[in-house]
Amino acid sequence: MADFLFAAAGFVLAMVALGLVRVLRGPSEVDRIMAAQLLGTGGVAALLLLAEATGTPAAVDVALILALLAAFVSVAFVTASSRSEVDGT
Repeated sequence: MADFLFAAAGFVLAMVALGLVRVLRGPSEVDRIMAAQLLGTGGVAALLLLAEATGTPAAVDVALILALLAAFVSVAFVTASSRSEVDGT
């Protein structure tokens, strides 16, 4: 079972790496923030899979912190975006 979980974590990390291309080359800021959210979600998924495969409960805590930080990034982006629309820039 652990081999399957390691393979699934590797697959998730590969898809996250493909999303990194969109972060770097995104045509707009919205595309970039959505790809950054994908990185956060994929990172959480990979950490949870690895935590289950290795039996490391500390990785679950790290995954929860990463999920919390990803949510804060989205809120900060929306706040900054709405302020720039009000300012007219």
